[in-house]
Amino acid sequence: MKLSRLLVPLLFVASAWTALAQSPATPTAPPRAPAYTRTEDVVYGRKFGVALTLDVVQPTAVKPNGYAIIAIVSGGWKSSHDGVNPSAYAPFLARGYTVFAVVHGSQPKFILAEIVPDIHRAVRFIRTHAARWQINPDRLGVTGSSAGGHLSLTLGTQGGAGQPDAKDPVDRASSAIQAVACFYPPTDFLNYGRDGEIAVGVGILKDYPPAFGPDVATPEGRQRLGEQFSPARFVSAKTAPTLIIHGDADPLVPIQQSQHFVQRATAVGAHAVLVTRPGAEHGGKTWTTITADRALFADWFDHHLRGLPAPTAR
Repeated sequence: MKLSRLLVPLLFVASAWTALAQSPATPTAPPRAPAYTRTEDVVYGRKFGVALTLDVVQPTAVKPNGYAIIAIVSGGWKSSHDGVNPSAYAPFLARGYTVFAVVHGSQPKFILAEIVPDIHRAVRFIRTHAARWQINPDRLGVTGSSAGGHLSLTLGTQGGAGQPDAKDPVDRASSAIQAVACFYPPTDFLNYGRDGEIAVGVGILKDYPPAFGPDVATPEGRQRLGEQFSPARFVSAKTAPTLIIHGDADPLVPIQQSQHFVQRATAVGAHAVLVTRPGAEHGGKTWTTITADRALFADWFDHHLRGLPAPTAR
């Protein structure tokens, strides 16, 4: 499909979200961070002698609403406990959500083929132990930025049933999630910025070959990896409702990536919405609406997890 087709106005299902996508949010003063408790380093799995951990952040200033949001801690597919930022979860905590900040195996020690199972394991662990944190195991949301957004979309398109005969009860649980809201995610490494442009550790992503692994050394390997790890190639009518916010001046992850994902999702009957931020790059100082955008994510989760009415355009 030609890039020119990707640039035409996209059709969205919900009129309120369409209006939001067509007009930038107004920057607002940061809200006072709500009080919370933080349980650190909960082990959700182990591999090769390494513990996989998550932090559980629960509101105390408001009553927990019984729903959870999984925050994927990842930038460039690097993940560490130092990247957990409870202040970024303030809009979710203020609504009563419990937030699970998931740290995955980090590149270059672990490659995507090993990272992706980590995030599925995390969802299965959270769902299996939902009663421990008094959350609804059937209504889970996920969020992340950049690589964290890519992994969020991976769950949104490929989360699913566990292994019914697995010895570990966690592995028997589903990794499906019910709503996605993310920032500027890579979505198709074989059509990166334009049709046919490969970015599997080359091109724009030439600084990231360790994340993909040794198969980036050959064209055949890059093709296989691009097919395996591009969420846009797995969209279906069952894809979780997805909200993406992306800047149209992003030099690392072209906005075409989000346009491409939303177009493919819409074509198969999934609900996906793109909100564009004019002049915004890949996060950083050019991103002036971060507080309003996170509140927009909270609105999305309120609607798709809790069944609350969709917000009116701001």
